[in-house]
Amino acid sequence: MQTYEVEVKALLGGPERAEELRRAMKAVDPSCTLTSKNKQLNHYFEIDPGVPRGGSLQGLSHALSPHISDPARAKLDRMASGATKSSLRTRKKDDDVYVVVKASVDDTTSENGIARIEFEERVALSLDELDRLILKNGFKYQAKWSREREEYVCIGINVTLDKNAGYGWLAEFERVVDDDKQLENARKEIRALMSDLAVEELAQVRLERMFAHYNAHWPEYYGTEKIFVVE
Repeated sequence: MQTYEVEVKALLGGPERAEELRRAMKAVDPSCTLTSKNKQLNHYFEIDPGVPRGGSLQGLSHALSPHISDPARAKLDRMASGATKSSLRTRKKDDDVYVVVKASVDDTTSENGIARIEFEERVALSLDELDRLILKNGFKYQAKWSREREEYVCIGINVTLDKNAGYGWLAEFERVVDDDKQLENARKEIRALMSDLAVEELAQVRLERMFAHYNAHWPEYYGTEKIFVVE
């Protein structure tokens, strides 16, 4: 079954604002509790124009076939055949390693967009081994990211609080639906909750400026506590 994620981000900045949001979620939904806490490394990739016929999702699907299930490969093949904007990353979440592909289904980007199709599959490889496989198949590093993540559910909406190198504290509000006709309603529900929590949506244009700045300077921030401000 195809699923879609609707995700809206809010830039919080410092830990004080993150704590305010935790209290606000509890006030709106007394059953809201921390469901997961983890540390992540996320490595983003882009196509390397110097590698002939390299860097396609179709080729990556074939290369990953020994490491992922048949249903997972079929889903990745469907994404590869229909995606116009997609992003590829590897993820280490505590001790588990994943390959992640996201394809936009609206007019925002696949890296940071609001409505996307997502592929995420755990693999029995180390992060370095998975990265080498991807690099061998015509992709190159775009940037490496590090973060600490807290996960909550607030009135049926998934909320994550991320302490990101470079960005500081960021909140993500997400609904997953299995029909693209439900996307607009999911957006409305997310934005209604954000309004109740007095959280301001991070504008896509500013998010793209932040993303571009980090990509250009990521070795300065990866694995550190450093934060930058881009208006």
